[in-house]
Amino acid sequence: MQPALNPPASAIRPATLDDVESLVQLEQACFDSDRLTRRNFRYLLTQGNALLLVDDGQGSGRLRGYALVLFRTGTSLARLYSIAVAPDARGRGIGQALIEAAEAASRDRDCVAMRLEIRADNAAAEKLYRKMGYRPFGTYPDYYEDHADAVRMEKSLVTHLNPPVSRVPYYEQTLDFTCGPAVLI
Repeated sequence: MQPALNPPASAIRPATLDDVESLVQLEQACFDSDRLTRRNFRYLLTQGNALLLVDDGQGSGRLRGYALVLFRTGTSLARLYSIAVAPDARGRGIGQALIEAAEAASRDRDCVAMRLEIRADNAAAEKLYRKMGYRPFGTYPDYYEDHADAVRMEKSLVTHLNPPVSRVPYYEQTLDFTCGPAVLI
């Protein structure tokens, strides 16, 4: 078997505990505040209802980026909690590839929409997200550690549902009677 002549531009895979130190280094290089810690990464990889994808630079031993998606039991919404691309790897499509992989993994978990927050002053990120189909739907004032506001954005992950519909949880009746007015609420 011959090696591929044109290897893929990125090598995205799920993160492992072996990646924690590299994830911390990437976090330090990309963010001045609101950083995830070594403990945060370990928790998310072992106990969190999360998916952490990394671009390992085609096995170079150095992470070029990561995307962290959180899932909440009982909903069909995924949340892109954090994404980082190494400063020297930006502008190569790595961020977009990580987002696309996160969206595909979220669809595989039956999520119908992806939500995220970005700094209100991060025009480059907003431009990328808008290009990828995300639309703003609200703000969080004083959201970040440095008191910057956040813009909330959302994208439907299933094209046949517009607008996205969240899964309604099923609650089993615990009483032996039904109250009609309560059902209407």
